[in-house]
Amino acid sequence: MNIRVPRLLVAGLSGDSGKTIASLSLLTALRQKGLAIAVFKKGPDYIDAAWLTRFAGSEARNLDTYLAGRDKVRRTFTAAARRADFALIEGNRGIFDGKDVEGTHSTAELAKLLEVPVVLVVNATKATRTLAALVKGCIDFDPEVNIAGVILNKVAGRRHEKIITAALEKYCNVPVLGVIPKLDRDGALLPGRHLGLITPFEFKSEALLQQHLSQIAGDYLDIDSLTALAESAVELETDDETTLPTKKPTVRVGYFKDAVFTFYYPENLEALHREGAELVPVSSLEDKKLPEIDALYIGGGFPETHAEKLVKNDSLMRAVRDAVENGLPVYAECGGLIYLSRSLTWHGQRYPMAGVFPVELAMNTKPAGHGYTLMRADRPNPFFEPGTTLRGHEFHYSTVTGRFDDAATCLSVQTGFGLGQQRDGLLYKNCLACYMHLHADGAEMWAPAMVASAASYRKSENRGKDVANKKVSDPRPILKTCRLAEAMD
Repeated sequence: MNIRVPRLLVAGLSGDSGKTIASLSLLTALRQKGLAIAVFKKGPDYIDAAWLTRFAGSEARNLDTYLAGRDKVRRTFTAAARRADFALIEGNRGIFDGKDVEGTHSTAELAKLLEVPVVLVVNATKATRTLAALVKGCIDFDPEVNIAGVILNKVAGRRHEKIITAALEKYCNVPVLGVIPKLDRDGALLPGRHLGLITPFEFKSEALLQQHLSQIAGDYLDIDSLTALAESAVELETDDETTLPTKKPTVRVGYFKDAVFTFYYPENLEALHREGAELVPVSSLEDKKLPEIDALYIGGGFPETHAEKLVKNDSLMRAVRDAVENGLPVYAECGGLIYLSRSLTWHGQRYPMAGVFPVELAMNTKPAGHGYTLMRADRPNPFFEPGTTLRGHEFHYSTVTGRFDDAATCLSVQTGFGLGQQRDGLLYKNCLACYMHLHADGAEMWAPAMVASAASYRKSENRGKDVANKKVSDPRPILKTCRLAEAMD
């Protein structure tokens, strides 16, 4: 079965080239035309995907061949794109940047997989004819990648634009489909921090941003030519569409959902729902106790920037700690791990956390773990059979401030950093917390195991018991404290 869907991939020569501004501006113009948009982010990225979701009016899907595999990525794309009038993909990093020297899992490889025309966003700061050499190099580097247009970003003026455009037309034979000048308001519109842009959930000037994106699209992008390029995409061969069955809800799975914890792949939540979980949102800032649930999922986010507010809601922290003591299945990733730690130190201030795990964490000025991970479950735990290999990713500035007993962990780090000491996956009772983020399409065992653990807990005698006033012995390993520098060596 073949489908023809107008589609476009916005790529760049590097990170910070202007892909997100160009993508959001194009999305704004397409929405104003009344088009239904399917939108995607290449690679492991929660924040850019959240911005794309906000301005597309539909859920952004992450396309990552490392996490999910080529076949599933293609099915994810076609399943969403076939229902839309236009499909837009935002790339990541430089177009040929991948996991290795061959560029495996790069934006370029995704473009070939989905047979999609590419528009290259080029930062024109302090360069003219040299940009033609760079674009020409990209075109010749892999002729199978259909680089069909260029958007110039941060152009200094008409003379600057004229020289670059003429050079691109003469040496590269590609059209310039947009010229975005230097905009002093860029930083104010989409302010960043240590993990990139702030999230839409914390942004206070969305109406102003919408106005400026509309202006950028109208004044600086050739929307008609970009649309025509998308419409030139060839038919895409697909499998027959099949709808995965959804089981009747049998358990209630809570998940932290607020301005602090926003890092969830939609496929992860959908996988839990398909397996029979009723999803129950929990606010780490407002809810004073846990609702009646059979398991808890705490995704990633920014607990460090909200630490003071989290500490003020210590009643929920106590409720989570008591529920873990009572056997509640809990799965936590990165920010969730921080929440479950004993404390977090940031900018010299120590903030007590939920205290499920006896580890002290500190935020550093540079990332400790950043990139794809490969891990192996090597000890019994509620969610992964020993011997299971897990592909994921990590991006965290926090580290353990002392050595920990690796007997309290269940994941061996093959690639990546994790907690340090080649370990990840803190384990206590039915609670597992790791720095690694998983994608459900690449870890199909996770959602069924989560729901099965919830079902087992639902049937247990401990469900719903209050342990807040009980004295519970703590079998957790004692921290062998040492200096942070020693832990990083």
